[in-house]
Amino acid sequence: MLVSLNWLKDYINLDNIDIKEFCSKMIMTGSNLDTYEEIGAGVEKVILGKVLKIEKHPDADKLVVCKVEVGESEPIQIVTGAPNVTEGAYVPVAIIGSKLPIEDKNGKSVEIKKGKLRGIESFGMMCGAQELGIPDKVVPMEIKNGLWVLTGDWDDKIGLDFIDALELKDYVIDFEITSNRADCLSMIGMAKEASVTFKRPVKMPNTHVIGNDENISDYISVEVNSKLCRRYTARVIKDVKIEPSPWWIQKRLMAAGMRPINNIVDITNFVMLEYGQPLHAFDIENLSDRKIVIDMASEGEKFTTLDGSERVLTAGMLMINDGEKPVAIAGIMGGLNSEVTADTATIVLESANFDGHSVRMTSKKLGLRTEASGRYEKGVDPNLCEEASNRACHLIEKLGCGTVVKGIADVYDDPYQSQQITVRVSKINNVIGTDLSREEMVDILERLGVKVEGSGDDMIVTPPTFRGDLKIEVDYVEEIARIYGYDKIPMSFPKEVTTEIPNKNWDMREAARDILCGIGVNEIQTSSFTNEKILNNMNIDEDSWERYLVELINPMGEDTAAMRSILTAGMLEVLGRNFARNIPEVRAFEIGTTFIKNLLNEEELPTESTHLSIGAYGKDEDFFTMKGIVEEMLGSFGFEKVELVPESGYKLYHPGRCARILVDMGEKNRKNKERMMDSIKAQIDMENRFDSRNGDEIRIMKELMETLKTVAHEDKVEVGIMGEFHPDVQERYGMATRAYGCEMIFDLIVDIADKKIAYEALPKFPAMVRDIAVIVDDEIPVGRLVDIIENFDHEIIEEVKIFDIYRGNQVEEGKKSVALSITYRHKDKTLTDEETTKVHNKILEILNREVNAVLRDI
Repeated sequence: MLVSLNWLKDYINLDNIDIKEFCSKMIMTGSNLDTYEEIGAGVEKVILGKVLKIEKHPDADKLVVCKVEVGESEPIQIVTGAPNVTEGAYVPVAIIGSKLPIEDKNGKSVEIKKGKLRGIESFGMMCGAQELGIPDKVVPMEIKNGLWVLTGDWDDKIGLDFIDALELKDYVIDFEITSNRADCLSMIGMAKEASVTFKRPVKMPNTHVIGNDENISDYISVEVNSKLCRRYTARVIKDVKIEPSPWWIQKRLMAAGMRPINNIVDITNFVMLEYGQPLHAFDIENLSDRKIVIDMASEGEKFTTLDGSERVLTAGMLMINDGEKPVAIAGIMGGLNSEVTADTATIVLESANFDGHSVRMTSKKLGLRTEASGRYEKGVDPNLCEEASNRACHLIEKLGCGTVVKGIADVYDDPYQSQQITVRVSKINNVIGTDLSREEMVDILERLGVKVEGSGDDMIVTPPTFRGDLKIEVDYVEEIARIYGYDKIPMSFPKEVTTEIPNKNWDMREAARDILCGIGVNEIQTSSFTNEKILNNMNIDEDSWERYLVELINPMGEDTAAMRSILTAGMLEVLGRNFARNIPEVRAFEIGTTFIKNLLNEEELPTESTHLSIGAYGKDEDFFTMKGIVEEMLGSFGFEKVELVPESGYKLYHPGRCARILVDMGEKNRKNKERMMDSIKAQIDMENRFDSRNGDEIRIMKELMETLKTVAHEDKVEVGIMGEFHPDVQERYGMATRAYGCEMIFDLIVDIADKKIAYEALPKFPAMVRDIAVIVDDEIPVGRLVDIIENFDHEIIEEVKIFDIYRGNQVEEGKKSVALSITYRHKDKTLTDEETTKVHNKILEILNREVNAVLRDI
């Protein structure tokens, strides 16, 4: 939920509270705050101007020369190619010396300078909304591809700072709203939270409707034939004038991430964001029999929604119909056959309450999720319908958009009432460890809108209808604890000290965290939920094991329909989000659980395993830095040798920059593997002999047998995969840079790790370091060169490192130059130059014999 601080101030006085204090205190009272953004930051010396005169450019057909008033003694001359520039237009003008929040090719903010376009001097630039930092998705369509042309009269603001003139300076706060707090998906809901936090009253908006002398029953009738619609209200507005909304509404919508359309659509969206109650407008001329009928769809029925897409409906989907046909999918989207257009004269305004589960299922089946459906899924207070409808009609009257017909059609057979329960003062104090008085608790609850009755230890509480999450005593315990302040709850220590039971898996997790944090990799924690769309974005093959998702019976939404099978899904989201926020470089890791459906019996519990995911991007990051991170961590667990085997078939990663990670399995695990393979082979033989299982189960066991054979590469165990993400994957996650990832099966690493500390005396004699650069075929893995040298196993070879790989004009096409640094040292004496040279030359001979390596001339 994007919350504009300026908009929030319409409902609550936040004077003397800066943005940092506001966010800090809201977090301390339980609000989940992701981040906030300053609107107008980075814009300097941009003036509100007016185009006085336009002349054709003498030497360019697509350019014009404009005289623009900017509040100075004389208009300034600006050359532009904008298609929507007209005389009399009010526009933002970046004068000489202005700075814009967009970057040039060097990554620096653009500064406006005097220039010439086809020989004509230009003393500034007229700007589009995007050039002032307004996201493209919220820019009104009429100015999306040109200058930001303001509607209305702005003569008294000419020459003023554009950001100040339009009151654009603002902070937009991104709150993460949990599924149980649907009331917070609204500005009023967040204002009430702020009211409780700062102990300041909420000012509710004006909902007074004047109306004319006509009767709504002469215009529309409503019939509800389904229990999935708890309440349906309709109002009629005639003499509608479709035109752009005033700037103050457009500004609020854009801050909330919505594109302004026209006055009627904008008012319905404005009120939805204000109250959390979705609204929809129908053109009454397109409603047969002037009737609204709420009923179920027919199987296979086709319906075209407002986005122009034809949808195939199924029985059980709740629809809004007129006397003959469907005109909207209830709670999700209206139909193209009843949309409000520029020719609309009379509208029907819907404000209804639909069953959240029904809306969620319909949304999931159609693959159609909207702002309205998201709110209905979480639950909307039925008692908001009339108030939100009145608010919209009030704005329509206030802005002169139409005439409201008197009365409201309201079908509400079973009014919703809050559940009254008894909570105990002693119980609350006992659970949270405080000694609050009854009066203090009553004060907190009444600030939350809860009605409190009773006396003594018992409090009979009735929550407001918009707080449907307050159902049992522990819900009130949580509310009192968060508003009182978790930081104020006294610290207590356990009275008895328990003996810690050694846990290898947990110890190695903590060790991995220490190692990775120590080399600059930050720990993250992502959602345990996923869906098929995410796997599609990651290029995961249809027959891949990652597709064996554990689906939830009653998910919160389509985005959380299943448990994750791979940690990299969350890692990509984090990398993409940080890149979008202009974070220049990121290194992150996550240790978490993955879930795979039980292949032998889908009714049994899924297979859970702990994985480790690492992700990075930045100017200093490449395949080899990721390789170094992996080697550092695995080396600390006792794996002296980490082998990378090139992999081109795993489409999550770039086919030429991907490798599977192998480590030595150790003697004990080698024997276990052989026993396991013998056991599975015997079981397969028995099942084939007695035919007691179906073919699928035998096939799965055979696949397991083959997996054991392939995972163990010559006494090596495959523990993960790493590489550069595929360009298509990077593009889908919005990363215009190379990003790298790795995922390892942490449980497997724990099982085979043999972490023993080996102490060695410090060397007594000096080392000699020799560098060589050899040219080899491009397809030869650079790790092969290291393996060849290490397998030479001469006593004076201490360490081999690769420090450079070069492909370019100085080497033959199809070849590459690999530079290696070799450290020589003898444990019992000082090496002579002749001894070192002899071994060094021998290495060159072996490299030449094994991979046709040729010493590069420098």
